[in-house]
Amino acid sequence: NKGVQEIILISQDVVFYGYDKTRKYQLIDLVKALLKLEGYKWLRLQYLHPKLFPLELLSIMKENPKLLPYIDIPVQHISDSVLNAMHRGISKKETLDLLSKIRKEIPNAVIRTTLLVGHPGETKQDFDELRTFVSDFQFDRLGVFTYSHEEGTPAGNLNDDVPNNIKSRRKNTLLKLQQEISLQKNKKRIGQVLEVVIDRVEESVSIGRSVYDSPEVDNEVIIENEQLNVGQFYNVEIIDAQEYDLFGKIV
Repeated sequence: NKGVQEIILISQDVVFYGYDKTRKYQLIDLVKALLKLEGYKWLRLQYLHPKLFPLELLSIMKENPKLLPYIDIPVQHISDSVLNAMHRGISKKETLDLLSKIRKEIPNAVIRTTLLVGHPGETKQDFDELRTFVSDFQFDRLGVFTYSHEEGTPAGNLNDDVPNNIKSRRKNTLLKLQQEISLQKNKKRIGQVLEVVIDRVEESVSIGRSVYDSPEVDNEVIIENEQLNVGQFYNVEIIDAQEYDLFGKIV
């Protein structure tokens, strides 16, 4: 009723919605209920653990454009030995099968992930496997974190045996690789017309996002020499691209 146009469901793992009270995963019920509401345009989900990813979401996504083709699925790693040490409950093959199914079912979906490097026991071979995975799969959005020791976690009793300088080097290697992937993907947007919501206006520049980007963590669309209305949607033709920014003009 206040005019909100985008709803984002976000938590450590939205798949677990309802489980604490009913011992049933009720995310699908919540999504269906929200899609019945009128008066807003976009529904976005963030952080869906790959182990329990509800495949029914893909069917709903195809049927209802309000549920955005934006899939945030933090795989963390791809080496089976590291996945086991993390207690992720999913194997490399299961992860690859799931990602392949998502790409096949929703070809236009943007897939976002986060990765963790330097977990106790991560070898050079494990990291090389992760780097090859990132290069081959070509995620649309990707964040990388370095492991930090924390008591009370599954890894709390493990020896933090990867030196900090190696952790940083591995992180930077993946970020540099993703930077080039992101640039190539953004260049393919040039000439496309995207629906963009304006988040803020700075002097004579309006800055917004398309359906493919979540606030604060993803690409922005920059529209120069325009003072547009914050919260409003515009059709924007993409005329240029950088690694993490698109530049456009109002159509």
